[in-house]
Amino acid sequence: MSPPGVYPAELYQPQGTVDRPTALALYRQLVRLRRFEKRAYDLFMQNLVKGTSHLSLGMEAVAAGFAEAMEPDDYTFATYRGHAHTLARGSSMTAVMGELLGRDNGLMHGKGGSMHLTDTDRGVMGSYAIVGAHLTIALGAAWSAQYQNQPRVTVAFFGDGATNIGAFHEALNLSAIWRLPVVFVCENNLYMEYTPISTVTAVERPAADRASAYGLERILIDGNDADVVYLTAMEFLRRARSGGGPALIEAQTYRTGGHSRADPGKYKPAAEAAAWAQYDPIALYRQRLRDIGVAEADIDGIDVQAQQDVDRATDAAKAAPPPGPDRLMTNVWADGGASWRN
Repeated sequence: MSPPGVYPAELYQPQGTVDRPTALALYRQLVRLRRFEKRAYDLFMQNLVKGTSHLSLGMEAVAAGFAEAMEPDDYTFATYRGHAHTLARGSSMTAVMGELLGRDNGLMHGKGGSMHLTDTDRGVMGSYAIVGAHLTIALGAAWSAQYQNQPRVTVAFFGDGATNIGAFHEALNLSAIWRLPVVFVCENNLYMEYTPISTVTAVERPAADRASAYGLERILIDGNDADVVYLTAMEFLRRARSGGGPALIEAQTYRTGGHSRADPGKYKPAAEAAAWAQYDPIALYRQRLRDIGVAEADIDGIDVQAQQDVDRATDAAKAAPPPGPDRLMTNVWADGGASWRN
C-alpha cells in the first residue's frame, strides 16, 4: 500500500525490520497522541483551551516514528502543530494539557499555551508560531553539537508551506555546506493552512524535489506508516550522528481536520478526505500488530491505558489554578534594554 496520490516507486524504502517491543512502543505512541488530540479538541469546544490550537490528528506516525528513533540528548524543533512531537519525546501529558488550559501546572506554567510548547529537559527546544523561523535556529543547535564534538542530532519538523519560505532554503544550504548533524522533516499534509500546496509550488513534491539543489538525497516516505518513519529516522539519524551531514525527508501524510480549531476544513474534496480516511496510521498499525501475532486483548489494553492517561491528565489540568502574580516576571529573558548583551 502507499498513500493516496503517491506512486509506490516514488517512495524511499528504508532497510531493516521493526522488532516486536519497538512495534508495541510505536503503537502505544500512536494511540496516546490520537487520544490526547481528540481530548484537546473536546476541551477547546468547551472553551477551556486558551487561544487557538493546531492538532495532528491523522499525522501521528511522523512524531511517533522519529521520537522512538531519537536518543535522549537529541533536539526536537517543532512548529505550532507541536503537541504530538512534545508528548512523543516523553513530556508529561499532564504538563502539556495544563499548558493548553493555561494552568500553573503546565510546561511553562500556562504562559505559553498550545503554540509554544517547550521542554528542554526532554530535548524539545520549542514550538514556533512563525512559519519556517525555527529552521535556522535549528542550525545553531546542530552547530553547537558539531563544535563540541557531541553525538547529538537536531531534528527540525515543518509543514509543506514552509518550503516556500526563504528560511527553508537558507537552512538547507548552510547545513549542507557545514555538514551539520541535522535532519529536516517536512510533514506534507497537502495544505498550507487553507491552500493546497500544489497550487503554489513549481514542483510536485515540495521538499523532496528540491533536495538535489543542496546536494542532498531525494527522500519521500510514507508518513502514515510508523515503521517506515522509524526505520528511515534510524538510518539518517545514525548517519548524521557519525558525521555524514544533514538529510531532508518529506513525509507524505494528511491532517484529518482543519488547519486550526477555527477551521472546519470544508475546502477539502470529499473523495480526497475519504481516501485518506482509509489510510489512517492507527488502523494500519493495529492490523500490523495482528499480523505479527499480537493478541487482540493486548492491543485493546494499550488503547485502554492511553485513554486512562488522557483522563488523568485532563483531571489534573482542570484542577490546577491559573498562574499567579508570582509568575509574571519569570522566564523573562531580557528587560527590553541592551544590558543582557553584557
